[in-house]
Amino acid sequence: MLERGFERFLFACRWLLAPFYAALTIALVVLLVRLLLELGHVVTHAFESTESQTILGVLALVDLTFTGSLLIIVIFSGYENFVSKFDHTDHKDWPTWMGTIDFSGLKLKLISSIVAISAIQLLKSFLDVKNYSDRDLSWLVGIHMVFVVSGLLMALTDRLSAGHHEK
Repeated sequence: MLERGFERFLFACRWLLAPFYAALTIALVVLLVRLLLELGHVVTHAFESTESQTILGVLALVDLTFTGSLLIIVIFSGYENFVSKFDHTDHKDWPTWMGTIDFSGLKLKLISSIVAISAIQLLKSFLDVKNYSDRDLSWLVGIHMVFVVSGLLMALTDRLSAGHHEK
C-alpha cells in the first residue's frame, strides 16, 4: 500500500514539467517578437541593402523559424511523452507526427534541428566572412561538425538499439 501511494505520487510529479512547457511557449512568443523585428529591418532596408545583406537578413528569418519549429517539437512531443496525451479528436488539422514521436524520435528531431540551425549560422558567417577571423571560422566549423557527428552517432545508436530490441 505504501509502495502504491509512492508510485502515484511519483506519477503525479510529471505535472511539474507543465510549467517548463508553458515557459517554452512564452519563449516562442519572444522568438516571434524577434522575428517581427528582424522582418521589419529586412523590409525597411530592402532598397539600400546589398544582396549579401539581404541574404543574411533572410537567413536570420529562417534561423528564427527553425528555432521556433524546434520549440514546437519540444513542447508538443515533450508534453505528450512525459506529462499527458493531447485530445485531438476535435482538431481536423492535427499534425500527423503528433502522438507518434517517441523519446528516441524526439532526440533525432532535436539534433536535426540543431544541425540545421548551426548550418545556417555557419552559412551566415561565410557570407559575411570579412567580419570573421580564420580562428572564429575554424571554431564555427568545428562546433558545427561536433553537432553533425553527434547527430550521426545518436542515429546510429538508436538504430543499433532498435535492431537489438527487435531480436
